[in-house]
Amino acid sequence: MPLGVFDSGIGGLTVVRALRAAFPRRDILYVGDTARVPYGNKSAETVQTYSREITDFLEKKGAERIVAACNTASALAVGVLARTKKVPLHGMIESGVASALAAGDGPVGVIGTPATIASGAYQQALAKARPGLKVVAQATPLFVPLVEEGWLEGEVTEKIARTYLEPLIREKIRVLVLACTHYPLLKGVLGKVLGPHVRLVDSSEACAASLQASEGERKEKGELKIFLTDEPGPFLGRVESFLGKGSVGSVERIHLPYG
Repeated sequence: MPLGVFDSGIGGLTVVRALRAAFPRRDILYVGDTARVPYGNKSAETVQTYSREITDFLEKKGAERIVAACNTASALAVGVLARTKKVPLHGMIESGVASALAAGDGPVGVIGTPATIASGAYQQALAKARPGLKVVAQATPLFVPLVEEGWLEGEVTEKIARTYLEPLIREKIRVLVLACTHYPLLKGVLGKVLGPHVRLVDSSEACAASLQASEGERKEKGELKIFLTDEPGPFLGRVESFLGKGSVGSVERIHLPYG
């Protein structure tokens, strides 16, 4: 039975890459909600509706476990939907917090979409896990469209990053949590702006590791099946540039709600 993964767009492929490394013989079903990206500027009710439609679809497709690779959905929808889902539903926040605390001491910065930052999910989880820890949160809404457009480097992207990160630099953060699955694709620019003394934390690998402890492998070679809610356009090319040529088994456009 396959693993299900979903995100609002291309960002969740960072999680898919980690899962494929952890489970090379498992099929993965990936839903990219490209017709409704981004989620980070939408209400909790809307994000919950979108997430419910996608998880219903993945359940019907036979997903054994579902990973909300979207941090906004993790913050606003996973807790609500997990109470009614028949299959285990995993978010990104717990693994992201664990990775941040393991990365070192000192002030921790958190960057994410407006909805993720406004939810306070990461800030509260970090404060609960380590009382007294200084946490500096910053919404960085332009990062998602930059990644979706493939602007992963260059003068414009670096200038935007410097503007967003300046408040965190002033607070002398030592760890930065990338609280959006799009953001690891900007690691080069973020590392350049922050310098080598700041550890960048991506929860994708931690999420894969936590699943690996409870999952088995049942096929010789797993297949990646992608479902998009809009026309693929340049999406497939970006997938193959990120995951490798020939990495995608199939691409299908779907309409939600499904069925």
